[in-house]
Amino acid sequence: MLQTSDKRMEQKSNTALIILAFFSIYVIWGSTYLLNKIAVQELPPFMLAGFRFFIAGVLIFIICRIMGISLKVTLKQLKNTVIAGFLFLAYGNGVVVWALQYIDSGFAALEISAQPLVVLLLMRILQGKKIQAMSLVGIAFGFVGIYLLISQKSIISQENSAFGMLLVFTAMVSWAFGSLFVGKAVLPNNFFVNTGYQMIMGGLLMLIVSVTTGEEWSSPILWSSKVQLAMMLLIVLGSIVAFTSFNYLLRNVSPEKVATSTYVNPIIALLLGWYFLNEQITKQSVFAAIILLTGVYFINSKKKLAIYSRFKKN
Repeated sequence: MLQTSDKRMEQKSNTALIILAFFSIYVIWGSTYLLNKIAVQELPPFMLAGFRFFIAGVLIFIICRIMGISLKVTLKQLKNTVIAGFLFLAYGNGVVVWALQYIDSGFAALEISAQPLVVLLLMRILQGKKIQAMSLVGIAFGFVGIYLLISQKSIISQENSAFGMLLVFTAMVSWAFGSLFVGKAVLPNNFFVNTGYQMIMGGLLMLIVSVTTGEEWSSPILWSSKVQLAMMLLIVLGSIVAFTSFNYLLRNVSPEKVATSTYVNPIIALLLGWYFLNEQITKQSVFAAIILLTGVYFINSKKKLAIYSRFKKN
């Protein structure tokens, strides 16, 4: 009886962690589009992203040392963190920050909403995994919502928006591939250590790109107060908390479910843009948000999948 009780407690604890982790990648990551948009108006994109992730990685290592967590990894684990750091951070995030010079933060988040479809297609192509019918229904809802959002002229009328959209698309594919890679790769067992290595490696890669492309660096002391605050939030919440949650979820739930964060992130980005930057939210945007959340429900709902399975048997 005692063992059964312990197992139930452990299951409840894991469920609570999964819920909190989803909250992090849904809400916190949704806010990073606004924060990056604020910072990139003053800082060069690769220097911004590289500084953010390198400092976050160093802070994670310091926390690990204080907690007595070993930072030792094998050569294979180190190699895989370099690959993951490139796919997720150096390219997957750095290029999005670059694109924010040309498109609105909400628009970038909206385009990345297509990531769950990319993940499902990559799983089909690379792993031969069958795409569940209800997942396709969820993806369909998602794309309807995305179309309703991006078809508004006020969003796509900016100069160089096509180039920015292309950059975001390539970054989205990189992130989707990284999600599949991390789900199978041999990485540090501790999620905190794993996150720290990925951030340091990804941050270093972006800083190298920043130097080689001739970006002009500046001291944090010289940054405006709003950029300093944005960077602090990006490092602590957007990097340490949310990315650790992301790595945790990739090992505990399926990649396509983790990718549903890209449906919720645009809604958060739009609301924050409206509140802090006075961006307009139309009735069409509200309706699209409802459609997007419906898509998230269908992809995440095991109950709906079970109902569909019984229907097929009958």
